[in-house]
Amino acid sequence: MKAVVRRNSTLVDTDMAEPVPGEGQVLVKTLVCGICGSDLHALHHLDHMVAMTRRAGGNDTIDPASDMVFGHEFSAEILDFGPGCERLLKAGTPVVSMPAAIGPLGSELVGYSNRFPGGFAEQMVLQEALLLPVPNGLDAERAALTEPMAVGEHAVASANITAQSVALVIGCGPVGLSVIAALKARGVGPVIATDLSAARRAAAERLGADIVLNPREHSPHDRWEGFDVPATLASFGAARLLGRSVRDAVIFECVGVPGMLQNLIENVPPTAQIMVVGVCMESDSIEPSLAINKQLDLKFVFGYAPEEFAATLHAIAEGQRDVTPIISGVVGRSEVADAFADLAKGGDCIKMLVDPSRA
Repeated sequence: MKAVVRRNSTLVDTDMAEPVPGEGQVLVKTLVCGICGSDLHALHHLDHMVAMTRRAGGNDTIDPASDMVFGHEFSAEILDFGPGCERLLKAGTPVVSMPAAIGPLGSELVGYSNRFPGGFAEQMVLQEALLLPVPNGLDAERAALTEPMAVGEHAVASANITAQSVALVIGCGPVGLSVIAALKARGVGPVIATDLSAARRAAAERLGADIVLNPREHSPHDRWEGFDVPATLASFGAARLLGRSVRDAVIFECVGVPGMLQNLIENVPPTAQIMVVGVCMESDSIEPSLAINKQLDLKFVFGYAPEEFAATLHAIAEGQRDVTPIISGVVGRSEVADAFADLAKGGDCIKMLVDPSRA
């Protein structure tokens, strides 16, 4: 089969052996697969990602020096079944799945494995138990957005959102946009969103953000008092002494660059929740005393639960989540390296999808 392979920090369009489904596994044809920000980092720094996984206590299953096929945001079609399958879904059924498979070394992430090729290959092996049929005739491109949209669903579900919450989303890439969609699905408002890119700000507006700002021109932290959120310790203290009811701030950090956490700690309102969704791959530093004085709630979130993944697919298929503003285009195998380079620049491009059947 054809696949785009990571080999020595380069992307190579090449032939490779077709995967063989094992016990309880299904062979699928990849329809389309999204390029994730973690793929951009892994292209040149996979050894660093592997080291961090080991330090966190994750499975040690990846050899960064060996070939790997990226791609964990996919939609697919069932081709065949391995031994021991229940065959509840028929061949030809369009599906999505959490990107996980069980191999000889235990659980592995499809798309970050030397044994389980991801969605930049024409075929994949997936666990039958994790397959979800794509409902309502949903097209392959939007179905493939289930995985990244589930990240925002999990981030919002993990926050302590109330009817009095004012939300701020920092960064309107795929993660930030998925957070905005999940917030608006819950009726949260106002939702303030910031991004340097005009195209990404436009996408945030289409997904329901109430206020969209260019941080080079306007600081979102100038808006808190206007929404009855005490912006300073002095204002917060006065409100408490007077017994005045105030609103709370929930900030979703979806950029993942060094210095952003410290910037937020300095500028967000007292008692704010800071949900860290963007993945910063570098060491960073903060001043805890500022966070302590302001009684900030700093929480880190990752991935999603199976029920959140399934709920996200349902919401997209039912038209409750409009993911079309997130899709910037679809490329073939020969264009993947250029798409990686464009996305790494951080411009107006949001989510590029790969069709591995196209040269």
